[in-house]
Amino acid sequence: MTAVSFAPSRFSTLFKEHPDTIAAILCGLFVFLGWLALHWNWLGLGLLLLPIAYVVGGYSSAREGLTTLFEEKELDVDLLMIVAALGAAGLGLWRREYYLIVDGAILILIFSISGALEGYAMNRTERSIRGLMSLTSDTARVLINGEEQMREVDRLRIGDLVLVKPGELVPTDGLVIEGYSTLNQAPITGESMPIEKTVGDEVYAGTINGNGALKLKIHQSPESSLIQRVIRMVEQAQSEAPPSQQFIERFERGYAKVIVIVGILLAIVPPFLWQWDWETTIYRALIFLVVASPCALMAAIMPTLLSGIANGARQGILFKNGAQLEMMGQVKAIAFDKTGTLTTGKPQVTDVVPITDRTHLLRIAASIESASEHPIGTAIVQFVKEHQVSWTEAVEVQAHTGQGITGTVENQRTIAGNLAFLKQQINSDVESLIYQAEQLEQAGKTVVWIAHNEQVLGIIAVADVIRPEAQRAIDRLKQMGIEQIVLLSGDNQRTAERIASEVGINQVFAELLPQDKVDLIKSLQKRYGTVAMVGDGINDAPALAQASVGIAMGVSGSDVALETADVVLMADRLEKLETAIRLGRRAQQVVKQNIVFALGFIVILLIANFAQEITLPLGVIGHEGSTVLVTLSGLRLLRA
Repeated sequence: MTAVSFAPSRFSTLFKEHPDTIAAILCGLFVFLGWLALHWNWLGLGLLLLPIAYVVGGYSSAREGLTTLFEEKELDVDLLMIVAALGAAGLGLWRREYYLIVDGAILILIFSISGALEGYAMNRTERSIRGLMSLTSDTARVLINGEEQMREVDRLRIGDLVLVKPGELVPTDGLVIEGYSTLNQAPITGESMPIEKTVGDEVYAGTINGNGALKLKIHQSPESSLIQRVIRMVEQAQSEAPPSQQFIERFERGYAKVIVIVGILLAIVPPFLWQWDWETTIYRALIFLVVASPCALMAAIMPTLLSGIANGARQGILFKNGAQLEMMGQVKAIAFDKTGTLTTGKPQVTDVVPITDRTHLLRIAASIESASEHPIGTAIVQFVKEHQVSWTEAVEVQAHTGQGITGTVENQRTIAGNLAFLKQQINSDVESLIYQAEQLEQAGKTVVWIAHNEQVLGIIAVADVIRPEAQRAIDRLKQMGIEQIVLLSGDNQRTAERIASEVGINQVFAELLPQDKVDLIKSLQKRYGTVAMVGDGINDAPALAQASVGIAMGVSGSDVALETADVVLMADRLEKLETAIRLGRRAQQVVKQNIVFALGFIVILLIANFAQEITLPLGVIGHEGSTVLVTLSGLRLLRA
């Protein structure tokens, strides 16, 4: 009893998941049995089985074709195939040459098999992309009053505490408040090496925890997590057709009308011009409808672009749609924002110049700056921590915007700030440090003067550090033939020029407002055509939108930049720009190859048809075979 109920259930599930494949198999079975019946002169059985093959194999195509015809008033390839098959069947019945009915059935069968193969090929791409969904967890281990409770991820709220045990999938983005571990971020950012995470670090949903337990605090809703943004962007990429695909779709509809008109003329004119008999004329007209249909041309673009998108996603490069993958291959000039793009966006201490005691300078500096929320103060405190110097908390702290900070440390008045502010507060000799301070400032660094007990202790220089891969990334872009690379920055000219010279960029535009960046992008577009903009901040969003391709840094990028950009570098790795451009160029090459191949095959089949060298089944095999080959060709980008 169990086995009897189990088989239909299995078949039902299989049919729901692979309807095209099941239809093709059943169609093939009925075609074979119908042909066998005719071969054994069982005419009645053959004429019963073959129409079933027509219905099973052609139902889906007929429905889609008729829907397009009646709802959109357009012809498509599906309807042309059905008309050709029915025409062959009608001709066979008229002439009592029943092998033509078999020819029509074979046309339906091969068209059905082609649809199943194309569906399989497209599903490979979709599975590769939708594999991102497997990186999400439905539940999280939430800590409530110290006790663990499993809760659905979509019920989590900002402020909830989540425990991630060793080896588990991180369920949502969060900040580490307790614990230490290494995380495998490769599924999300493309990083090949595990990344260390400890208190204060951010972790991402979909990453895999290592050997340590982590306690996380949720700082944003699960719907806003990095992996969820990736999934939404990929879904958007699948639903939006790039310009080339839109052009091909428009071309197909006009082309289909031309094919029908020419097919009708071919079914009428040859007997009068070349004295063909009517049966041959109609048969050739039916073959023409098949071989001239632009199926292969339709399959030349989207499988290729979706494969490229899937490949990029695996490498930590997110293309929001196929149009941007195409555009990436055409980039001639690239504009870089400075802070957070070429640099880490986080100030770091680069130089410590004490007058006497370095440790004493660091201790006093950390004491006063620990009360500051300014990024420079945070950088100084972090530096002192790393050098394991202890300090005491400052009291009576007062911040002076744009100048510095004052307070009391170890019962003595303490000052941290720029030179002008220092001179306002105390009357102390600073001449011994003036030259070194000027040299540091000329190098584009910010100099913080530290004074304690009315005496200057020394200076600390802070700068935004260049990303270690930035120079190599710029060099590689130049080697690839990018014609112009420029730096756009809102920072001062001196700092911008220092960063540019270190990474190898010759043209610098500094002290820019957001609108200034937009204007410069427009200027570059007039000169070079396709221009990419790489940025991460809110102030970069207008320029990202104006650029032919806007590229955002996925980790450090602001939400506005991520939403505005067309491409996201998930791991903030600039060297992935080279990969993205090469992928775009490769996609363009494959699309062009596919279009040339598809058009060439159509021409060859048309010539063969007019030379009366092919039969209907052979024309179908050539037509559908070229479609499958073009689709499989596009899948090469999965491995590119």
